[in-house]
Amino acid sequence: MFSKSKINEPGPKQGGEAVRPSSETSMNAPKTNTTSTGPKAKPPASILSADLTIKGNLKTTGDIQIEGNVEGDIRAHLLTVGEGAVVKGEVMADDVVVNGRIVGRVRGLKVRLTSTARVEGDIIHKTIAIESGAHFEGSVARRDDPLNQNSGGQQSRPASSGSSTPSSSSSSATSSSAASASSESSES
Repeated sequence: MFSKSKINEPGPKQGGEAVRPSSETSMNAPKTNTTSTGPKAKPPASILSADLTIKGNLKTTGDIQIEGNVEGDIRAHLLTVGEGAVVKGEVMADDVVVNGRIVGRVRGLKVRLTSTARVEGDIIHKTIAIESGAHFEGSVARRDDPLNQNSGGQQSRPASSGSSTPSSSSSSATSSSAASASSESSES
């Protein structure tokens, strides 16, 4: 059977000869940390099925595939919104693939809107791809770090017409409006 001296003896030369499969090596395998898969295997994506409705925020460091409805903010590594899915809230992920509908802001290093995508909201991205046939209503802004909300998300953006104050509306006006405003102030 097994001899105690063989288990405690050092193994074959490191890098020299191939390890032969045997019952002794398989018993020692869990004790060593030299497996080819590494200590952290990537878990599979969490799938939210089509008949599922979630009201609340979702946060994970892993991947999420949404096929149902979510009312709330989502944070993930890879987010895939299925064709029949509806997300109402802010989405933030390293990679965002939209096949369905999102109503809210999208933040991602890589954002992809497929031909079946419908997005109503602003997109802040590092890289973006919009396929022919995708419906998008909102603004697009490129940022080096779109996941960091303090990296000029709302502060460096021009004020929109709905939320601007009278003093800032002249500064965000088009060049023709700004030119007419400056000519009026110089005449008086």
